[in-house]
Amino acid sequence: MLRLGEKIVIVADAFEQSLPIGDYGYLIAYDRNPDNAFDYVIRVPQANRNFYVTAEDIEAEEQLLVAEAERTTHEALIDYALSTHNEKLFHHLMNGEDEETEEAETAPKEGLSQAEFIKQVNLRAWI
Repeated sequence: MLRLGEKIVIVADAFEQSLPIGDYGYLIAYDRNPDNAFDYVIRVPQANRNFYVTAEDIEAEEQLLVAEAERTTHEALIDYALSTHNEKLFHHLMNGEDEETEEAETAPKEGLSQAEFIKQVNLRAWI
């Protein structure tokens, strides 16, 4: 739950209220009416208006900055892996797994007998 007075960014407009997406605002109240679809009341200084919004329409500025920093770091690591021709790092960044774990997963499958292999093929055929 967001705190009162917290700086937020409008990221969506679920109810098509002409919210200024991408603008900053401040959380000024919780809407505790159970019959209402809105969760918060925000103040957008650039629009000089208050808006009722859902929790999905807004995001805390701090969380957006952290997500942007992680994305930028990931892209910089990909650029580094490409420029240094580091194939292992590139595959790790793109797939999220190492080649060694893929080899470890495929190794036990090679040791199957012919009967066990046919049994697994038949089981997957039913799925």
